[in-house]
Amino acid sequence: VQLQASGGGLVQAGGSLRLSCAASGRTFTSYRKAWFRQAPGKEREFVAAISWGGANIYYADSVKGRFTISTDNAENTVYLQLNSLKPDDTAVYYCAAPRYSGSVYNTSPQDYFYWGQGTLVTVSS
Repeated sequence: VQLQASGGGLVQAGGSLRLSCAASGRTFTSYRKAWFRQAPGKEREFVAAISWGGANIYYADSVKGRFTISTDNAENTVYLQLNSLKPDDTAVYYCAAPRYSGSVYNTSPQDYFYWGQGTLVTVSS
C-alpha cells in the first residue's frame, strides 16, 4: 500500500483546510484508516480514525468538534476536514493504515503499518 497525503497549507487561525489521502496498491478499503500529526519537537500524536464502512469514528479530545474524518471507499481515499483551526494545530499531518484489522481506539502509531509522506499544516495567529 502506498499512501499519498495532500491538502496542507498556510491558514489563519479560525480558518479551514481539507486534507486528502489517496491509497494505491493493496485495497485500502478493508481496514480502518487514521490521521496523526507531529508538531516540531513533539511526538507523533493520534488525531482521528474511521472504521471500514465508516460506522465507527474516534477523535482525539483536542480536535473533537472541529475536525471531521471521512472516507470514500470506492475511491480509496480518506479525508480530514479541519475547521476552526488554532496555532496549536500546526504540524505535519500523516495518514495511516494498519496491516491487520483492529479498532478505531487503537491510537498508538505502533498500531499502524502504512504511512503517507505527510502534509504540512501551518496555522498563523
